[in-house]
Amino acid sequence: MTNKQLFAAALGISVPWFVQAVDFDAGQRRLTIHVDFAPGSRFAHPKAPGEHPVHDTQIKRLRHLNFFQHECHLEVRVPRLRLPDGKVALIEPDWVGKLAGFTLLFEALVLMLAQQMPFAAVARIVGESWHRVHAICRHYVECALAQADLSALTSVAIDETSYRRGHSYLTLAADADTRKVVFVAKGRDALTVAGFAQYLRAHKADPDNITAATIDMSPAFIKGISDHLPNAKITFDKFHVIAHASQALDEMRRREQKTDPALKGLRWALLKDRSKLSREQALDLDRLVIQFTTKRTARAWLYREQLRNILDRKQINVVSTMLAQWCTNVMRSKVEPMKDVAAMIRNHFDGIVAWARSRQTSGFIEALNGLFQAAKRKARGYTRLQTMKTVLFLIAGKLNFAAINPHAA
Repeated sequence: MTNKQLFAAALGISVPWFVQAVDFDAGQRRLTIHVDFAPGSRFAHPKAPGEHPVHDTQIKRLRHLNFFQHECHLEVRVPRLRLPDGKVALIEPDWVGKLAGFTLLFEALVLMLAQQMPFAAVARIVGESWHRVHAICRHYVECALAQADLSALTSVAIDETSYRRGHSYLTLAADADTRKVVFVAKGRDALTVAGFAQYLRAHKADPDNITAATIDMSPAFIKGISDHLPNAKITFDKFHVIAHASQALDEMRRREQKTDPALKGLRWALLKDRSKLSREQALDLDRLVIQFTTKRTARAWLYREQLRNILDRKQINVVSTMLAQWCTNVMRSKVEPMKDVAAMIRNHFDGIVAWARSRQTSGFIEALNGLFQAAKRKARGYTRLQTMKTVLFLIAGKLNFAAINPHAA
């Protein structure tokens, strides 16, 4: 096998294409493979049946996967065909990439790397500019989203994430069953949910088919779901409820420690799960809890733990009865911050009790938010909305790139 035949086999080139020449520049650390087609070849074109003669040719330069530590480029003589209607049309080999200047294999490599690291790091590895790497990822994400079929979507989790300092937010909607992000939009109000409903219609789905929605207790999201996802039963994630109770506990500790120095240093012992406490922290917590008759912080901790135990139960009637009694007990106490939690629970009672039946959680989307924030920090911040959407879908969209590029499975 000659060198030309070897490179043709490695590239997967077949008749009528062949490797015409190979140039290696050690000084520039670059390998250039010249690809041509046999004289007299005729080619098919999707817009006209049959095979058509070549009118003229163009030279295209494509970046390919590195040859060891050397950059590899293909210089391809690409034919323009004379079609039966007299028009001239360019035809490209099926291994040419979706963006000008790349092969499919190179684009697949960029996609794989970009799902694991910031664009700048990918650009350094492959030797291309940040803008070219971003262009590849954005194009593939947009193509995959355009082909997305959401007709099977019935259960969603909706949450928000910040993308700039201040009050700049994105709303994420995810498929609660497959745990993948399906929609990203700027804002966090009822109009954002309206945009999601419109997006569903554009992707073979019906907003009326959404039967379950897990959200936090944002009034805007509640209104948006009521107006635009009319058949969705709202579930308020248990973990959001417990988070509010933990905030109230911490507020009670801060108030009480102003007159009781013994409470200083107990913040993490109170907020962390008991099973994750060190031995010393557990002992400190036990010493505090036995003083529940005199210390409101201890009572706040007990209320938080009672709430956790209630929401861990699965019987709807038991949860409903116990939760109502819990609210009554708290409202009769002197633990003022926890009264706000009880009032919130009463205002969202049905959605919180629904957790016992559905067990639907938006915890996974909170985790996705964490991945995005980590990616944003590594990249030293993303400043453009489109870039952030591209990153979110790369990280958490579980998009089917294989339908666009067979090497990107």
